Amino acid sequence: MMRHMQLTPLFVKSVPRALDPGILYVSMEYGTVVHSCCCGCGQEVVTPLTPTDWKLTFDGEAISLWPSVGNWNLPCRSHYVIKGNRVIEAGSWDKAKIEAEQRRDKSAKAQFYGKSAELVTPPQKEIQEPVESVQHEVEKGVWGKLLNWFR
Repeated sequence: MMRHMQLTPLFVKSVPRALDPGILYVSMEYGTVVHSCCCGCGQEVVTPLTPTDWKLTFDGEAISLWPSVGNWNLPCRSHYVIKGNRVIEAGSWDKAKIEAEQRRDKSAKAQFYGKSAELVTPPQKEIQEPVESVQHEVEKGVWGKLLNWFR
């Protein structure tokens, strides 16, 4: 049974050391959401906002996080969804299901960050044209290119 069935979002620059139960601390600057476990055990729960972790939805009043929060490394092993500031208890997972999700998460991160690295640093290509001809094209500008197109 969840002890906290409702959370109050609080947008902060940085998360305080002592967490108030029932408060969902949202730091957009650090891309993370932190709260005290909803089961009441008092453990800190950190949900990073990244393309491969959690997604936050804020409609101006309420916050939702997806996917569910599975506290598999905490003694309580609580599992819940935060939707519209409400805490919805989810079913417990067995060891096999947890391990399968951890493998899927690891694979998703490797695939995403591997692709991102390629996009950030594209392979270097040799310049085919001499720099002078490229400079000449730039100097002609849009009107010069347009005039050449009509010729």
